[in-house]
Amino acid sequence: MTDYNKAFRLDGKVALVTGAARGIGAAISEALAQAGAAVLVTDVLEGPGRETVERIRKAGGKAEFQKHDVTSEPEWEAAVAAAVKTFGGLSVLVNNAGIETAALITQCELEDFKRVMDVNVNGVFLGHKHAIRVMKAGSSIVNLSSVAGIIGTTAHVAYHTSKGAVRLMTKAAAIECAQLGTGIRVNSVHPAIVATDMGTNFIKHFVDLGLAPDYAAAEASIKGLHPMGFGEPRDVASAVIFLASDAAKWMNGSELVVDGGLTAC
Repeated sequence: MTDYNKAFRLDGKVALVTGAARGIGAAISEALAQAGAAVLVTDVLEGPGRETVERIRKAGGKAEFQKHDVTSEPEWEAAVAAAVKTFGGLSVLVNNAGIETAALITQCELEDFKRVMDVNVNGVFLGHKHAIRVMKAGSSIVNLSSVAGIIGTTAHVAYHTSKGAVRLMTKAAAIECAQLGTGIRVNSVHPAIVATDMGTNFIKHFVDLGLAPDYAAAEASIKGLHPMGFGEPRDVASAVIFLASDAAKWMNGSELVVDGGLTAC
C-alpha cells in the first residue's frame, strides 16, 4: 500500500530556490523546509535572503543563503556547487526569480525587454543547464511561469513573452530529460495575481500608464477577473511542494495553473 503521507514529504531532499528573499520565493523556501527539505535560498538581495533563512531555522528547518544573480553563469555554477557542498546534492530546483516591466508595445524600450528576457528566460535556462548536471533520478525542477505565459494583457509584452518562453522551455527540458533516461522531472507553475509587492506593482502599472483612473479602480477591475479573488504566496508554495514531491512522480512537462479560476472564465 502506498504511504501517501511519505509521498508528499520532502525528507532527505535538497532544494535550491532562486529569488527567494521575499514574496513567493520566500514562501516556497519556507514550505519546502517545513516539508523536510534542506534549502539553499538564493537571491541578489542578501539582507532579506538571510532573513528568510533565519525564519526557516527558527521553525526547525535547514537552510543556507547564497547571493546569486541568475543572469550570471559563473554564479549559477557557484550556487549549484554550494548546494552540493553544503547539503550533499541537489534534488529540487525551483526557478522562481523573475522581474517585469510595463509599457505599451510601441513604447517598450529594447533594453528593458532584453533585461526581462535575461532574468526570466536566460536565468531559467542556466538553472536547467547546471542543475541537471548534478541531479540524480527522482529529482524535480519546478519553473515559475505565470498565467501570463498562457494569456495576454495590455502593456506587459516583455513579461508575457518571457513567461511563455518558460512554459515551453519546461516542456522541452521535460521531454529531453525523459528521453535521455535521467529520471529528472520538469514542470511549471502558473499563478495569477498573488498578494505580493510584485502583484501590487502589476496593478499600479495600469494607473501609471493611464489605463485606469486610480489604484482602487485598477484593483477592482483586475480582481474581478479572479473568481476566487487574489491568491496568497502559500497557494503557490503548496503547488511547488506537490511537484517537488514523489507524489507527482508521473507529472512531467505539465503546467499547473494556480489562478483562482482566472483562465477558466
